[in-house]
Amino acid sequence: MQARLNGTVIAEAEDDDLIRIEGNWYFPPDSVNHEYLQESPTPYTCAWKGECQYYSVVGDDGVLQDRAWSYPEPYPSAIERVGKDFSGHIAFWKEVEVAASPHPGQ
Repeated sequence: MQARLNGTVIAEAEDDDLIRIEGNWYFPPDSVNHEYLQESPTPYTCAWKGECQYYSVVGDDGVLQDRAWSYPEPYPSAIERVGKDFSGHIAFWKEVEVAASPHPGQ
């Protein structure tokens, strides 16, 4: 799967490495090209996942504020509920297209 903004690949990982939570795909931290992300100071704590780290996504057309997020240290109960440790995994909001890689296995 890939996360793309206007054709630019921001993240890419094998389907088995992704974690789906509440309809969003979370990419492993090492599969994300961090040059397209800027840490955001926006505070948020999810009642069941824990403290969130937002990122703004930087593209050719400018900065999309708070369009990516991660839970660096999710609550242990959240990891148990999801069934996998999603610490540091990054998800993207609607402007970033998450879809199958056009050339799987490459």
